[in-house]
Order: sequence, then structure tokens, then C-alpha cells
Amino acid sequence: MGKLSTHVLDTTQGKPGAGVKLELYAVEGGQRSLVKQEVTNSDGRCNAPLLEGEQLKAGQYELVFAAGDYFAAQGVALPSPRFIDRVTIAFGVADPSQNYHVPLVVTPWSYSTYRGS
Repeated sequence: MGKLSTHVLDTTQGKPGAGVKLELYAVEGGQRSLVKQEVTNSDGRCNAPLLEGEQLKAGQYELVFAAGDYFAAQGVALPSPRFIDRVTIAFGVADPSQNYHVPLVVTPWSYSTYRGS
């Protein structure tokens, strides 16, 4: 059975993004439905997969990370409005028997992601 996981890497400070609030949404027919809310641990990860086994279904999802709040809590001087605030990663799960790892690599000025396993 597959699973969905994530983690946050703060490349400004060269460390895991601990304490980042995130939301997972399922998207169907243009409608978003909140599936889960989490906060990353000291390793920048969630303590358990976001979805696994029967919970992980084929379809469209969005992960929304409160990156701006994280950087503000770290004492980073941010402009108002923030350049990077809430980061939304929209992605699809084609085969729920596989592992989908969707990390966020972030600074106050940029972000990237990739599909891991």
C-alpha cells in the first residue's frame, strides 16, 4: 500500500523547517475539501504519513504550507505583504499503491518541490 508524506527544508538557515503548519486538501470537481492539518516536527516532517493505505486515493490534492508564518516566527525580517506567504503545491496521485513524497524546499524569496518516494 502507498503513502503520502512531506517535509520542509529551510534553505535560508540550512535546517529542517520545524513547526510549519500545513493543510492537505483533496480536490474534486474544482472543490477543495480539507483532509488533514499538521505541524512539522523538529526534523521538518510529520510524525506519520499524511495518508496511507486505503486513505490514499487516486486524484488531485493540494498541500498548503504556512511558510510566511514560519519565517516570521524564526525572526526573519519580512516585507509587508510577504513575498512568500502560503505555499500551495497542487499535485496528482495516479497510482495510490506507490509512495508519494512531496517536500517543500523554501526561503522567504523562493521555493521548489519534487516527487520523492
